[in-house]
Amino acid sequence: MIQHSAQQEPSPAPAAPARALLPTIVPALLVGIVASLVLLGVEAAAEQLEHLLWRDLPDALGVGRYSVLWMFVVLLATAVAVGLVVWKVPGHAGPDPATTGLDAPVLPPAVLPGLVLATGLMLAGGPSLGPENPIIAVNVSLAVWLGMRAFPKAPEKGWVALAEAATIGALFGTPVAAALIISEALAGQRIKGQLWDSLFAPLLAAAAGAITVTLVAQPVFDLGLPAFGHPGWTDLLAAVTVALAGALLGMGAVYAFPHVHGAFRRLRHPMLMLPAGGVVLGALAALGGHLTLFKGLDEMTELGHDPGGWSAGEFAVMAVVKVAAMVVAACCGFRGGRIFPAVFAGTALGLCAHALVPEVHPAVGVAAAVLGMLLAITRQGWLSLFVAAVLVTSPGVITLLVLASLPAWLLVTGRPQMQLGPDARAVR
Repeated sequence: MIQHSAQQEPSPAPAAPARALLPTIVPALLVGIVASLVLLGVEAAAEQLEHLLWRDLPDALGVGRYSVLWMFVVLLATAVAVGLVVWKVPGHAGPDPATTGLDAPVLPPAVLPGLVLATGLMLAGGPSLGPENPIIAVNVSLAVWLGMRAFPKAPEKGWVALAEAATIGALFGTPVAAALIISEALAGQRIKGQLWDSLFAPLLAAAAGAITVTLVAQPVFDLGLPAFGHPGWTDLLAAVTVALAGALLGMGAVYAFPHVHGAFRRLRHPMLMLPAGGVVLGALAALGGHLTLFKGLDEMTELGHDPGGWSAGEFAVMAVVKVAAMVVAACCGFRGGRIFPAVFAGTALGLCAHALVPEVHPAVGVAAAVLGMLLAITRQGWLSLFVAAVLVTSPGVITLLVLASLPAWLLVTGRPQMQLGPDARAVR
């Protein structure tokens, strides 16, 4: 009877035939490789310009590399240069960066050179933004433009998914982040067939992008913090508390975002908005120090290598300044993303918690604070957990992060997000 009943149960939906997935392999590999090369090319060019601006020129002029005067000069000059690109270059370097996120729009090809130039200048000049949003937009637009010409009958959204996954894989040096983000995006959609049928091509593109970047640049996200062993109840309390603190700091930035954006929008012209932002960023850099410049990846590694090198107050100032600089840079018109600066702010906040209460393990403090910050800034739960975990590479922290994410998520869910709508010009 039991065997007969089991035979009558409906079988699961059949997976898409392999022959339907096999033709996606070559396009996915190509998109992954090209997307990673675009990212590497922009970052390599920006790095060369950064060395010129922050090492060669001040040394030749006899000025301190990160003196207050030089930080003001470079940030203001960067703002003027980006303002000229936004004003004069065809396409105006794409849409208002305050209205964009990881879900990138498809832009006309004529817009892409200006967007790449503005992004490279931003990365070199020191504003607190990362490359993720504009590079995803560039790769998505290239993939759609080239892919639709090579395969006119292929759906546009397929090329978008490949390019987004490839760029995310390249940014984090692993396809896991892309798989988590895509799975979260697909959660509210009706999927035909198995989930892994939908993930097959994007995951392959992400793997190709990650492998290409790893072979060329070998990115490292581990901060080198002291290893964390088995978690206890005090560690759980610390993780929940610090994650909530990170989420509160992030939500403060989220609520300030439309007001800061509206203030800069009143200036109406990029050659006023961006230089004004450059002046504010210079003042913030003078307050927070040079570690609060740039996207923050190298700078947070420096913090992690010496967690006792700064006082709790200094860590707190760096966290608040970094968040403020991220908001100002995104609102005044610099092209860039908000994930990497948010991670730096979370790192500084977590080390602040450790400095205040030494019983808070630095790995727990950093991972929990980054988790809370990213939940507030991105509303991407899987991405937040992934980034927080890879920074400390301590398996014992993962359980704490999962539990700490729940109260932090209750704090941020249903509230405004750090991305304005296309009618952002109407913000007052």
